[in-house]
Amino acid sequence: MMTEPDPLGALLAARIRREREARGWSIAELAEQSGVSRAMISKVERAEASPTASLLGRLSGALGLTVSTLLARAEADGGAGRLARAAEQQLWTDPETGYLRRSLTPPGADPELVLVELPPGARVDYPAASYALLRGQCVWVLSGRLVVTEGEEDTALGPGDCLAYDLSRPQDCALSNPSGRQACRYLVALARR
Repeated sequence: MMTEPDPLGALLAARIRREREARGWSIAELAEQSGVSRAMISKVERAEASPTASLLGRLSGALGLTVSTLLARAEADGGAGRLARAAEQQLWTDPETGYLRRSLTPPGADPELVLVELPPGARVDYPAASYALLRGQCVWVLSGRLVVTEGEEDTALGPGDCLAYDLSRPQDCALSNPSGRQACRYLVALARR
């Protein structure tokens, strides 16, 4: 089991605000583009609410970024270099599902490697827009069971199984752990366009 997460919230809040402002958008415009309420965006930007993985997917998609790119930029704001020592790797927990994400590579590395622990019974949904800037993504299951839903297609994975996403036609996607007792640990490799 992975250790308790380090706080990434303030860096993430500031990065979301900077990304919005860099586009010249008001909170209302980001709300319209993402489908996230103005009140929630305001709370997230002030670090008063921790965004869920699904909410980050909607915000990053509206901003034309992947979730990983948004998180990597926030991590880079913390002053990381080209070496990601284990003790300094950023951890982020989805407050809704308990999904735990550990960035293994230094911010901005391409490909990017992310270690995820998905609690029993948890499901995380991502909109198609959150995959728009990726040229490749693979998921390799280390332990437990994982179901990857791309559009209407489910692919069940077990330990050692690896799935390459079909990014030629990005679709809404969900990752779920069908187990009622065991967490699923998996590695994600992402290559940006």
